[in-house]
Amino acid sequence: MNKRYAVILAAGKGTRMKSELYKVLHPVCGKPMVEHVVDQVAETGTENIVTVTGHGAEMVKEHLGNRSSYVLQEEQLGTGHAVMQAEELLGNKEGVTIVLCGDTPLISSETMEALFAHHQETGAKATVLTAATENPSGYGRVVREEETGNVLRVVEQKDASKAELAIGEINTGTYCFDNETLFRVLKQVGNDNVQGEYYLPDVIGILKEEGEVVSAWQTPDFSETLGVNDRVALAEAEQTMKRRINTYWMRQGVTFIDDAQTYVSADAVIGRDTVLYPGTILNGHVTIGSKCTIGPHTEISDSAVGSETVIRHSVVSESEVGSSVNIGPFAHIRPASVLADEVKVGNFVEVKKASFGKGSKASHLSYIGDAEIGSGVNLGCGSITVNYDGKKKYLTKVQDGAFVGCNANLIAPVTIGENAVIAAGSTITEDVPSQSLSIARSRQTNKENYIK
Repeated sequence: MNKRYAVILAAGKGTRMKSELYKVLHPVCGKPMVEHVVDQVAETGTENIVTVTGHGAEMVKEHLGNRSSYVLQEEQLGTGHAVMQAEELLGNKEGVTIVLCGDTPLISSETMEALFAHHQETGAKATVLTAATENPSGYGRVVREEETGNVLRVVEQKDASKAELAIGEINTGTYCFDNETLFRVLKQVGNDNVQGEYYLPDVIGILKEEGEVVSAWQTPDFSETLGVNDRVALAEAEQTMKRRINTYWMRQGVTFIDDAQTYVSADAVIGRDTVLYPGTILNGHVTIGSKCTIGPHTEISDSAVGSETVIRHSVVSESEVGSSVNIGPFAHIRPASVLADEVKVGNFVEVKKASFGKGSKASHLSYIGDAEIGSGVNLGCGSITVNYDGKKKYLTKVQDGAFVGCNANLIAPVTIGENAVIAAGSTITEDVPSQSLSIARSRQTNKENYIK
């Protein structure tokens, strides 16, 4: 197999997006458009990915990191000029280069593989990815040779004849090239046009004049070719990607009660026999085990959840949740929290940067922050770890088997020993030894006849 390279065009600012955010960084299902493209290219075994940046170059590098090399197109002088910027990195290499746009987030690695394969089978110097549509308005038309089916020419709509305008096969803007031929011919591309730009499709015309074979492979899925240039197309891409992701997980054994009202990010992983109820949102890198019940109206972000866990009407962020855990309704698990197996966090409980050992529970109306909660601990209704003195945060430790009564304030830093009991209504300011009962509240006084 020939060595493979990729050039991703991501230099345009995207003025039609009307946004301060660089166009290719607009997210689709939680991931920047250009990152979708890079991830799919990487799955094809491409040896070197070169991203052509312009506006917002540093932000693109921040998102993609070392998954790509980078070149800068300081002036946006057309797609041909953009590819030329990669010559220093790729110009003398033997192999096949795929050129893609960074604003086509729906293109799949399967389509790229088919394009590579067709390019190699036909022995072409260039292969155009095409698509068929009933409404080709605005696209360049692909005119094929009758005998061979190879590309005769690509005609822009403004230059097309009446017969050519009737052609429903369009140029998607994705190509495969023999790498050395690409950079040789790009030097011959001129900018004698209205825009004064160097266009990549002009390479096709030059190759035909040289008598070289230019082939085309038509994708069966027109939606993969969608280029996002404004918010309308962005919303369309979002819906298409959402349907693709949800359909994939349903086929893997996940139940969506209402997939139209369930959002799963491109980086989420879900186990079999898990049920997602309407209003469920899985953001970023989320892993859900098998046989879980998630939702309704639950948001989980960048977190791992074990199997057979139930999370209802709650928010979980940047945390680890074990198996057979019960969360909600209306619980908030904030970042850096760890809930071991069989933990229960009930209604109106907030957990922040705290760990719960196996089988511990805070069933309702509590705040547990900056805490280490052991196994088998019961935190009664209204339990509060008082972790902040106005300047610093302090740690509360509640060891295995302890019982904290209702409306107890644990003033950190403090440690509650194993199997200790905190009486309801207590404010604890000192460590409590194991096996002890701690009562810290005023003695009750009744003033008889006070109301009279």
